[in-house]
Amino acid sequence: MSVGKAVIAGCGIAGPAAALALQKIGMEATIYEAYETAAHDVGSFMTLATNGLDGLRTLGVHEAVTAIGTPTQKMALFSGSGKRLGEIGNGVELPDGTVNHTIKRAELYSVLADEAQRRGIRIEYGKRLIDVEQRPNGVVAKFADGSEAEGSLIIGADGVHSRVRQLVDRNAPKPRYVGLVGTGGQASGLELAPMPNEFYMAFGKRAFWGHFVRGDGTVLWFANLPWANEPSREELRALSPGEWKRRLLDLFREDRTPAHRILAATEDFDAPMPIYDMDPPENWHRGRIVLIGDAAHVTSPSSGQGASLAIEDALILAQCLRDRAELSQAFAAYQQLRHERVRKTLKSARRINNSKAAGPIGRAVRDALFPIVLRLASKSMENPWLHHYHIDFERPIDETV
Repeated sequence: MSVGKAVIAGCGIAGPAAALALQKIGMEATIYEAYETAAHDVGSFMTLATNGLDGLRTLGVHEAVTAIGTPTQKMALFSGSGKRLGEIGNGVELPDGTVNHTIKRAELYSVLADEAQRRGIRIEYGKRLIDVEQRPNGVVAKFADGSEAEGSLIIGADGVHSRVRQLVDRNAPKPRYVGLVGTGGQASGLELAPMPNEFYMAFGKRAFWGHFVRGDGTVLWFANLPWANEPSREELRALSPGEWKRRLLDLFREDRTPAHRILAATEDFDAPMPIYDMDPPENWHRGRIVLIGDAAHVTSPSSGQGASLAIEDALILAQCLRDRAELSQAFAAYQQLRHERVRKTLKSARRINNSKAAGPIGRAVRDALFPIVLRLASKSMENPWLHHYHIDFERPIDETV
């Protein structure tokens, strides 16, 4: 299609990735973020899978990310009793030796947003999109502060609770609470046994635990807590860090894992958040509006794929805009190319969430069978279909799509 201008709603991971991808096809983009300031101090840590790193290579930012991340090649799984259930590969190694990396979410935000601005992409903060006016030759984004922005198209990269999704399809599915609340933090001054390139994860008696030790000895950890009724953010934020610490210490007190010791040494807690997933809506686009990242599909953190899928979305959307003459054709091709892969990833994450929230009988069965399952399925659980996914950006989109 002819070069136009994109209005991008959201400056998390998907938004800057989309702006960088569009710049590769000669399309100008401006990012509008609802929050008043950059999110450089928001969020815990995450795994950035090799397929996401491969996408960042195409965008020219993978070296900046791997320089601050830590290679994480396997996950060791334990029961709450301290029994080692086994280990699985954390993704697969790419031909050039790239493996999954653990990185703080704030660090990834910072790299992408800073690089976008360095390349001349404008980011405006305090711009909460509330409505869109579609015109024959363009589109107008309307913000809560009364300002407007015009463009050729609008990309909704505004996350799990996307406003743009509602504008695309009023009947779009809402994010589904999976029965877990996630939180995390970091601790220092501990002398834990080194576990090079390995994630420690434990199915505790009352909650799920994971931690990773950085090279400087800092421990990054997360916990998934079963929580029957979906809590509001206000309800969770009403609990002080001290109250959260006491609650977490109590949840992991009976487990024979490092969780209790790490929690006792933690002073820096991340804000707790309900965990969601969501089936993709029937329509990812309407007129001149299109969705990417969590606005289009929500896969819980258990997949380790939220950021990577968003980066893939950005690249493939840019390809489709480059290779199709009309917006409608580009958006349709983009959704067709992404839909099945997203559904398969979501299905895999749901299986993991179910094991985290298991009851007493389910825990006993899981812990008894898990070592056998790991031995039989260790290769398949590495998911080469997921982690070896490569986007040949220079290659035109297949004409049959």
